[in-house]
Amino acid sequence: MPRFAANLGFLFTEHPFLDRFAAAQAAGFQAVEFAAPYLHPARDIAARLADNGLECELFNLPLGEAAGGPAAGIACRPEHVAQFREGVALALEYAEALGTRRMNCIAGVAAESDDAHACERTLVENLRFAAGELARTGRELVIEPINTHDAPGFFVATAAHGASLVREVDAPNFGLQCDLYHTKMMGDDPAATLARLIGVIRHIQFADAPGRHEPGTGTMDFAQLFDDIDRMGYEGWVAAEYRPSKPTHETLHWFR
Repeated sequence: MPRFAANLGFLFTEHPFLDRFAAAQAAGFQAVEFAAPYLHPARDIAARLADNGLECELFNLPLGEAAGGPAAGIACRPEHVAQFREGVALALEYAEALGTRRMNCIAGVAAESDDAHACERTLVENLRFAAGELARTGRELVIEPINTHDAPGFFVATAAHGASLVREVDAPNFGLQCDLYHTKMMGDDPAATLARLIGVIRHIQFADAPGRHEPGTGTMDFAQLFDDIDRMGYEGWVAAEYRPSKPTHETLHWFR
């Protein structure tokens, strides 16, 4: 079986954020991730990690408050390059405090009226900058494609686009975050995507599709997918990033 982590932005939301660390530890997880730690002092999160013997294996670079809202990201937005770079510095401060070795970049949204070439150029330049800054402290950067059904207009929607960015940026500490839910929602086969791109995948997330709930609520064969991940020799974390259809502890059959 892969090494599983809990995304605390999705799981254990029956509890306040800082109390979710203890809930994850009680359920048997050894690692956690979350989108944004920035609403809490780094020392408070670090204390919860230490108290529960958990590793924080990933969080996002700051998403900004433009280009479609707080969750959209700004990495592809030419008008927010300075804000993006300030966010990288803040993320590194948190990473140092939390002991986090990997951070995720959210590309952002582009409207049909936007210059797609300018957005792509800005994204590549921002990724090169972020990868360089993270490399100074031995950290990795990943890019996450997000499906356009849940996030209309999202600029990097497919694993293929994400992989092309990995090749173009060409930084040794930069790779793909492959969320199997987003892959499925874009009409791609998750197993085939894993097989094709495993060489550039640095992190994996999952939820069932459709619905984005726990395994067994949709159409995806997770027993086979988890076997595939093992067989491919992937040694990183596989993070549960689903919306529980009932209290979280009642949805962990796949983990037990």
